[in-house]
Amino acid sequence: MNPIDQTSLYGHQNKLLELINFYENKKLPNKVLLSGYKGIGKSTLAYHLINYILSKDEPFSYDIQKNLINTNSRTFKLIQNNSNPNFELIDIDKDKKNIDIFQIRNLIKILNKSSFNNKPRFILIDNIEYLNANSSNALLKTLEDTEGNIFFILINNNKKILPTIKSRCLDFKVSLSNDEAINVSNKLLNFDINNHIHNELLHYYMTPGFIYRLFDFSKENNIDLKNLDLQSFLSLMIDESYFKKDQTIKVIIHEFIEFFLIKKFSNIYEDYFNYFLIKMNNMKKFNLDEESFYLEIKSKLLNG
Repeated sequence: MNPIDQTSLYGHQNKLLELINFYENKKLPNKVLLSGYKGIGKSTLAYHLINYILSKDEPFSYDIQKNLINTNSRTFKLIQNNSNPNFELIDIDKDKKNIDIFQIRNLIKILNKSSFNNKPRFILIDNIEYLNANSSNALLKTLEDTEGNIFFILINNNKKILPTIKSRCLDFKVSLSNDEAINVSNKLLNFDINNHIHNELLHYYMTPGFIYRLFDFSKENNIDLKNLDLQSFLSLMIDESYFKKDQTIKVIIHEFIEFFLIKKFSNIYEDYFNYFLIKMNNMKKFNLDEESFYLEIKSKLLNG
């Protein structure tokens, strides 16, 4: 589910109206930070705001009553084709670990060119926690030097970012309750996920993006999520080495391991709880051997 293709907005209608009111009253800051869990809908919210503003004077403008992007609009089609002169996306490349300085330098070249029209220009930078030291400093200078009708929307997945970048932006917190996340997921998938995913898995908070990917992954691999409780799910993920096959699923596995530790061990076996939690955090932080960690989880925790 790519946010650029999500023409309907669910769960964040009030946040969109808030941002639109800022813009219409000429109070929208040139630097906006959307912060929240990955998969919560931050990028989708940003695309809807951008489509609303850039399609205002077009025949097929944004439908604010239905929170719907008109797929016939020129703005939408140009953004889809990566050819809209008023929009630029910066994100981590699939074959890289960071947003590098060359991407920011290329952005600076684009910003130095004259605009083709009088419309605002939008720079959407997704996953900004993946900026490295050089690209962070280059972006900071760009944020400080850029004014006028150019708007930066930065997407942060509740991770640590350069404080000086954060201080330059108006920070909008984007969130959903567990019930709201499930309701949004039902609308995205067009069915009640309670009938397809075990309630123990749904009991742990997941964003709509994660729920959507989890269900998609289960279909691709013929996994019956309705009949897998938390322990069975983790055992299957480790036995079949699914953590090697999909980055999003690996993140979900980490979340479920933490949930399993909290649920089963935090109050009874505190030493076990702390040992595995610290080990998992170090594994993610220092890129330590994953397979041995998962096998230890399986042998010492999941097998009783």
